[in-house]
Amino acid sequence: MKMVLSQRQREELNKAVADYLRSNGYMTALEGLKKDADMPGEVEKKYGGLLEKKWTSVIRLQKKVMELETKLSEAEKEYIEGAPTRGKRLPTEWIPRPPEKFSLTGHRAPVTKVIFHPVFNVMVSASEDATIKVWDYETGDYEKSLKGHTDSVQDIAFDNQGKLLVSCSADMTVKLWDFTQGYQCLKTMHGHDHNVTGVAFMPNGDFVISASRDKTIKMWEVTTGYCVKTFSGHREWVRQVKVSPDGSLIASCSNDHTVRVWLTSTRECKAELRDHEHVVECIAWATDSCRAAINEAVSTENKKGNQEGPFLVSGSRDKTLKLWDVGSGVCLFTLHGHDNWVRGVIFHPAGKYILSASDDKTIRIWDISNKRNMKTIEAHSHFCTSIDFHKSQPFVVSGSVDKTVKVWECR
Repeated sequence: MKMVLSQRQREELNKAVADYLRSNGYMTALEGLKKDADMPGEVEKKYGGLLEKKWTSVIRLQKKVMELETKLSEAEKEYIEGAPTRGKRLPTEWIPRPPEKFSLTGHRAPVTKVIFHPVFNVMVSASEDATIKVWDYETGDYEKSLKGHTDSVQDIAFDNQGKLLVSCSADMTVKLWDFTQGYQCLKTMHGHDHNVTGVAFMPNGDFVISASRDKTIKMWEVTTGYCVKTFSGHREWVRQVKVSPDGSLIASCSNDHTVRVWLTSTRECKAELRDHEHVVECIAWATDSCRAAINEAVSTENKKGNQEGPFLVSGSRDKTLKLWDVGSGVCLFTLHGHDNWVRGVIFHPAGKYILSASDDKTIRIWDISNKRNMKTIEAHSHFCTSIDFHKSQPFVVSGSVDKTVKVWECR
């Protein structure tokens, strides 16, 4: 087989070979080559050791090619199986992987909120179409619509047992629904003077908290439907409200660019967290499982990763997520990556990651201890409004302005 070398390449190869023969003392062969290749005089310095250099670099390249081929075949296998070989991963590291398991349609307007039921294999979505829909997340089947609100349903939440669902709406009401049988609306609470955009149950299930555009947060007694407390302090629309795991604290976020933390017992504002530069859209309390990762993240900055907590994450229209130590009232770190408003945020149940949904149409998975965006999923064809992670099953659900509800399998 004849090698296809240009005249110049041929000359260079000959000179490199000549240098190799000379440096190894193969004089007879060298003379023969010079004569056959018609090569007069000495070989220039620049050809010194060239043959060996090329030879070793070829071997290095071959090795690299082989490594890349192995990687490629692993990636192909991963693609076929749908995830970095699930067998190699602990459930604590499972994260949602595209493509989605189900894309559910039925709402006639943007989906505002999606949540999993704590016990049954259903999830619930709220929409600007004034309905609440119940879906089976394992089969993708539509089960039921809860109708009663007369305007956009803004937020929904279950009590710990999943016996009751609370919803709130732009119709200025808060409603309680029975989830044990029949899905009836048990109570409608009136008292806010404007759009109600956030609701949550107290851990014991006796009270419900709501947040409104009327700048207040209200606490309602479940058995009577009476408003028993009003928390005032925010200077603008209160977007969301979340209760700490032990029920002693309530966090709220607002158009006034702040997150406030209140003592449930006294209505006193314990902390005002100010660092965002725009409306704070969403918040989530960290569970105890997050403590190690958070302290690891912090220790790289100030060398003392012993924050006490409790910890809270907030997402804002300034496109960032911020992690707060509520105990000391400081922002521990900020996560940058989204290209638009952050609208939903939740901690991974195992505590290593934060998941966020944004108007940039993506879901992002953040590695807490390294403070970095580990994975980005192009999730919807329009703004992503909400995200939830099942507490014990490997599923994530997202909702969007594109009117769909998507279920993502984690692996």
